[in-house]
Amino acid sequence: MTSKQTAAVHGGERSSHNPGVVNTINPSTAFHFSEAANQFYPRYFNTPNQQIIVDKLCELENAEAGIVFSSGMAAISTTLMALLKPGDHAVMLNGLYGGTHSFVCKEFDDAGIQYTFASGDVASLTGAMQDNTRMVFVETPANPLLDVVDLRGLSDAVAGRNALTVVDNTFASPINQNPLDQGFDISIHSGTKYLGGHSDLTFGAVLGHAEPIELIRQKAINYGGCLNGLTCYLIERSLKTLAVRVERQSDNALEVARYLAGQAAVDQVFYPGLETHPDHQLAARQMTGFGGMLSFNLDGAVSYRDFLGALKLITPATSLGGVESTMTMPVFTSHRLMPEQTRQQLGITERLVRFSVGIESANDLIADLEQALARCLAGSEAGAAG
Repeated sequence: MTSKQTAAVHGGERSSHNPGVVNTINPSTAFHFSEAANQFYPRYFNTPNQQIIVDKLCELENAEAGIVFSSGMAAISTTLMALLKPGDHAVMLNGLYGGTHSFVCKEFDDAGIQYTFASGDVASLTGAMQDNTRMVFVETPANPLLDVVDLRGLSDAVAGRNALTVVDNTFASPINQNPLDQGFDISIHSGTKYLGGHSDLTFGAVLGHAEPIELIRQKAINYGGCLNGLTCYLIERSLKTLAVRVERQSDNALEVARYLAGQAAVDQVFYPGLETHPDHQLAARQMTGFGGMLSFNLDGAVSYRDFLGALKLITPATSLGGVESTMTMPVFTSHRLMPEQTRQQLGITERLVRFSVGIESANDLIADLEQALARCLAGSEAGAAG
């Protein structure tokens, strides 16, 4: 089997038709007429540049088939609406990305689809299943608290119950986790994050077994969330460095998490690479790396506004997965649309900071955190003295 590092570079190559070392760009939206049923057309998700990305991602995820979309939410929403019909029931992880949670709450009722949110242990997820359950949808590691779901345990428990298993694999990326190898049917990515990796591309991907992917494709043709050849070329170029980027980000995140865990101004660090994380052993078993994402709760005496404002190298910004390190407050960004009561129950508060660790020097990142925390503590002490 080709290594992930090699597949990221060479997967999807069309060397027999191309004299260069990179694939050619075909930006055309019009192709020669034929009487074939499967004519090239961007909205049919079958153009050469689209398929090159799919082939590369299928090799990385060990998938039979796939589709690339114009955004991560286009990938998620199309998958949900293609595989669920009125009268069906879905079990959804209660710690999902806020956009997914909002879509379910706003769209499923109108579509006549029933749903139950459940915690991430296998017993809770399978216990929420009903006779008409046709999908179990999870995310692992989950955004933003990095909870880990037992993929093999869940897929085994769902097997034979006429329900598809779907996972949002964005935080792990195909480099650190392959859910299809753990028995899952479909793996979804917001490619805007690690797959693109440079904070300049918006896209999504769905990968899995051929039969459900074809159902998703037919729905996608009607919804129209396709990509053009120029964007596909940039995605392909980004994917070639996916392995080296994610491996560096994972290494950096572990060092940074260990540093933060020892700071008085930080109450708790959420990172599955830490041995203190409740899902550490599970993550070590099903992941090859712990990823570049972590989150942490600031001490009550430290204002998140003061902390973010004191950073010099790390950028307060939305989104994640880029080569540059960024921080955000999920309560105001990714999970803003989630009901406040649900956020509070999950622990998504104004003290929770989500940290997307980049490829910079880990020592430089730690130095920036150190000076920012020190300034905040000095300010809080001065305020108390005053």
